[in-house]
Amino acid sequence: MSDNELGLFLRLRREAVAPAQVGLPAGPRRRTPGLRRAELATLAGVSVEYVTRLEQGRDRRPSAEVLSALADALRLTTGERVHVHRLAKGAGGGFSCTGGAAPNRAVRPTVRALLDRLEPAPAVLVNRLGEMLARTEGYRRLAGPVGLLDGVPPSLARFVFTDPRARAVYPDWEHVADEQVAALKQGPGRSDPHVAALMDELTVSAGADFTGRLDRVPGLPRPSGVTRMVHPATGELRLAYEMLELAADDDQRLVVHLPADEATSAALDRLSGRRPGALRAVRAR
Repeated sequence: MSDNELGLFLRLRREAVAPAQVGLPAGPRRRTPGLRRAELATLAGVSVEYVTRLEQGRDRRPSAEVLSALADALRLTTGERVHVHRLAKGAGGGFSCTGGAAPNRAVRPTVRALLDRLEPAPAVLVNRLGEMLARTEGYRRLAGPVGLLDGVPPSLARFVFTDPRARAVYPDWEHVADEQVAALKQGPGRSDPHVAALMDELTVSAGADFTGRLDRVPGLPRPSGVTRMVHPATGELRLAYEMLELAADDDQRLVVHLPADEATSAALDRLSGRRPGALRAVRAR
């Protein structure tokens, strides 16, 4: 895992911003993806040398004014601004929001009741290790036959990186793997001994597929999107997902899946044995 998460995030965001997005010409000889450091420095009103120091980790405590200027120049979303603020505040180490507490594996009764009311949608409750703590029957029908629920407790991260079935289940395995690493790095990351132990385990069992991502994937998983999944009874499914964070004391998140097209809607209805249209397709952004 990179020990310079702030610099990594700033560099990746700089490389993702097209010059046209900030009113700059692309130019005929551009070799750098996204913005050049000099362009970001000009937009943010800081020196090129300072941008370089931040990206390389030689300066990890930018002022609030500089951080705000960089966020404006990079067109960061609200979620990205919160993330970069946390990275800057936590750069000195010595403090963990979890306080070393073990991952929460208890499920509150109201959360279980909420899952019941989400039927027949596939929904699962996970903790910061990616352990699946509770699920709807809709999720069991979806995930059980492909092996996702194997293990005690079932683990998304272990399935994606160590189960040979994972690449067949997820046609977009590379993207799914990136998101799992982002989820593990979110929050305390290696400063949490339980997350660190899982990272060490996956380093040994998955090798470069896992370790390579630690140095290049920022700890900011996408809260929504579309996942492609292959089910033995239905074939390929396109599932729109929403990730809903519970209260900080719960340290858990609820991931709800809905069909992203009519074919997937019909397939999930067949799996559940319900009338057609029980789960309507949604158009994901």
